[in-house]
Amino acid sequence: MGPKSTAPPGLTSFLNILNKNENKHDTNAYIELFISLLSRRQIRNSRSVAIATAELLLRVISVYKWQDLNQLIAHIKEVGNRLMAAQPREMAVGNIVRRVLGLIREEYEGDSKAGNISVYSDSGLDSITGRKRGESTSVLFSNLQPVLDGGEAGLLKPQVTRTTFAHQGGQFTSMFSLLSHPGSPEQNGTSTPPPTSHSSVPPTPTQSITTTATTITTEKSPPGPPGPTRDMKPGIIEGLQEILDELLTVDDQIASYSLDHIHSNEIILTHGSSLTVQKFLLKAASKRTFTVIVAEGFPNDHEATHARVMGFDPTNPIDDDDILDEVPQEQFQKTLAQAGISVILIPDAAVYAIMSRVNKVILGTHAVLANGGLLAVAGARTIAKAARDHSTPVVVVSGVYKLSPMYPYDWEALVEIGDPGKVVSWEALGEIGEGVGEKVVSVLNPIFDYVPAELVDLYVTNLGGHAPSFLYRVVGDHYRHEDINLGV
Repeated sequence: MGPKSTAPPGLTSFLNILNKNENKHDTNAYIELFISLLSRRQIRNSRSVAIATAELLLRVISVYKWQDLNQLIAHIKEVGNRLMAAQPREMAVGNIVRRVLGLIREEYEGDSKAGNISVYSDSGLDSITGRKRGESTSVLFSNLQPVLDGGEAGLLKPQVTRTTFAHQGGQFTSMFSLLSHPGSPEQNGTSTPPPTSHSSVPPTPTQSITTTATTITTEKSPPGPPGPTRDMKPGIIEGLQEILDELLTVDDQIASYSLDHIHSNEIILTHGSSLTVQKFLLKAASKRTFTVIVAEGFPNDHEATHARVMGFDPTNPIDDDDILDEVPQEQFQKTLAQAGISVILIPDAAVYAIMSRVNKVILGTHAVLANGGLLAVAGARTIAKAARDHSTPVVVVSGVYKLSPMYPYDWEALVEIGDPGKVVSWEALGEIGEGVGEKVVSVLNPIFDYVPAELVDLYVTNLGGHAPSFLYRVVGDHYRHEDINLGV
């Protein structure tokens, strides 16, 4: 029987269950609970999903016992694939899983370079590099190729290149080591004939190995049992705690850049109820005087938008995880109007008419893709197009945890469709159906819009400002290439 909680289903109840000591070793029950919450959309919005995913993986890693790193990586991939299958459009799940996999690899590589750890599989090969125990080889870095199939859990396997030159008349010296051989034949006035053939004889333990990329002198130690190992689990858990700390402080870090982008007497247009945008504006309002025009985001986000602008009523809670789970009621931010900002609330239909007076558009986002495009609340694409027609800059504020390494080859599949009853009531829909035929009426209510990269001028993340064309570099810094494809 799975874990239970008396709190309403959501992020708060899930974290309460994780923090309890009962059934702490039954991680599969927590995974199934999170899958249920995701599939029913009881945990939604990027930050709530990211926090829940990080907390779940923290519990999984703290309980799971592994023999080598391949086994741990395969297990994390398996859990990640189950979570992503429950809600494929919540890209924050895959983002956190990839960052945890990169954290595991970095922890191993750091300890391996320091000589503090030696992790081997049952085959006698190093579980990450594939080398034999006690063997040191030269690696041709230009030949490193990622393996994305499921055979070895997507690990990097270096292609080892050994090249030796032998001649019967003397020893061949590489050009790269001329200055390090004062007694070489060239300096003594003698010459050595060039080699006439390549030999495949393996090098001696002290022989210089020459490759097309670099020259490395290595020594082969005799095979034997691995050295003392260090438990990697504390280091991985510490790294996961840093990711959780980042998720809790990301909005404040983004808000610290607000004074660089918002100036006095500007008119700012925003859309929806993004908490990141609200903190961004409140931080700028501490030293700037400006006007904010808010498009309400009907029909999916207008209630939460009104709460952001006019205040949050705890007696009439809004069905929005971003409010109920991420922001405790006693610490809820004061409204824009209370901060001294002139706020104008407009319907979505008035966006194009008022755009000519707007100095800047600031948008929140649900997910950012590797090509610079983004998913935001429905209506964001219309605003971005209107801003492009009026040459108004569009600034998107987003945490790095929302940045996905995936490309929108089929962006329509990324757009989630919501309840059509919010657009047309079921009673009115029934009356329309009776008049024209029940199977004729089709009502679509998209929850998100895809905004292409060419409609965005700047991204402001917790790492600073980036052009959309630069996001691929941020992706490369946060995700390992071998973890892009999470297939086990």
